[in-house]
Amino acid sequence: MAIQKPSNQEEEYFARMEFERRRKEAEARRGEEMEESRRRIAKLGAMLCPRCGGELVPVHYRGVEIDKCSRCDGIWLDCGELERLGEGEGGFLSGMLRIFR
Repeated sequence: MAIQKPSNQEEEYFARMEFERRRKEAEARRGEEMEESRRRIAKLGAMLCPRCGGELVPVHYRGVEIDKCSRCDGIWLDCGELERLGEGEGGFLSGMLRIFR
């Protein structure tokens, strides 16, 4: 008795199923790697710039502690800091607040 070759549709179906299985595995691995990276950074105790990995230095500005990167000079705001900086402001910061609300 000869073994029948699957039809093209069956081959496509199994190829799609295999692709989806591998994609889900890759996503799970990426998620685990990201979580491990977060844990490793938290253990260091230093805040690192999400852009370049440089150390973030706290800077006090208008009564708000913002984080500035020591390497790329990027400015990083925690939740609510933009609102606190924009209070009573009628210019640029108010415009930024309207964009992100």
